[in-house]
Amino acid sequence: MQTIHLFNGLVYGALLIVMSSGLALIYGLRRVVNFAHGALYMLGAYIGYTVALQSSFWVALVVAPIVMAVVGVLLDRYCFRLLQDREPLNVMLVTFGLLLILEDLVVFIWGKANYSLFTPDLLNFTVDLWGDEVPAYRIGVIVVGAAVAIGLTLWLRFSRIGLFVRAASTDPITTSMQGVNTDALSAGVVGLGSALAGLAGVVAAPFLSLSPHMSSDVLIDSFVVVVIGGLGSLAGAFVAALLLGMMQALGAVYLPEVSVLLPFIFMIAILIWKPSGLAGSRI
Repeated sequence: MQTIHLFNGLVYGALLIVMSSGLALIYGLRRVVNFAHGALYMLGAYIGYTVALQSSFWVALVVAPIVMAVVGVLLDRYCFRLLQDREPLNVMLVTFGLLLILEDLVVFIWGKANYSLFTPDLLNFTVDLWGDEVPAYRIGVIVVGAAVAIGLTLWLRFSRIGLFVRAASTDPITTSMQGVNTDALSAGVVGLGSALAGLAGVVAAPFLSLSPHMSSDVLIDSFVVVVIGGLGSLAGAFVAALLLGMMQALGAVYLPEVSVLLPFIFMIAILIWKPSGLAGSRI
C-alpha cells in the first residue's frame, strides 16, 4: 500500500515538472508572473481532447503543444513584452484577466460539461509494481516528466541557444549588447513554456477530468513549486515538484485533515529558511 502512494506521488510530481518548468522558464526570462499559465494547460487539454477524437491520442500529443507554442509566441509579442517593465501588481492583474478570458473561451467553444479522454490502447494495461497493480499509462506520465526534465537540462547546459537563455535571464541588457536578439529569444522561450503547459494538459487528460475550471488546482500547485524551487530556477522546480507530489499523495492518506494546507506550510517554511528558494533564482 505504501508503494502505491509513493507511485501516485511520483506521477503527480512528474505532471508538475512538465507544468511548472514552463512557468519557471517564462518567469526566468520575462520576469512575468503568468497567472494565465493554468489556462494554457486547460486549453491544451481541450485541444488535445478534440484532436484525439478526430484522429488519435498520439497526434493530439503533438498537435496541442504546437498550437499552444503559437499561442505563447503571440502572448509574448502582444502582452508579456509590454508588461516586462510594469509594476508586478499590474502584471498579475493582466495575466489573471487572460486566465478569465481563456476560461470563457473554453466555455463558449466546448461548453460547461466535464469530459474525459480515453487512455491510448498502447498503454491501456496494468503493470505489477512490487505486488501492486498500477496503470501503465501513469508510468508513461513519469517517463514524460523525466524526459522533459532531462531534455530541458541538456538544452540549457549544452546548446548555444540554452547559453543565450541563461545569459539573458541573468543580464538581458548585456546579452542584447553582445548581439543576441533577446526579444526573439524570449518569444521562443514563452512559446516553449506554453507548449509544455499544453503538453501537460494532454498528458493529464486521460486520468483527470476536463472542465473549464481545471486550471485552478494545478496552477496553484505549480506556483508553489516555482516559489519553493526558486523563482526562475528549473532545477529547483524539478526537485520541488517531486517533493510536492509526494507530499500531496502521502498527506491525503496519513494527514487528510490538513493535506490541503501541507504545500503552503512547506512553502512558508522554505521562504523563512531560504527566501530565494531551494536553488536560488538562476535558470
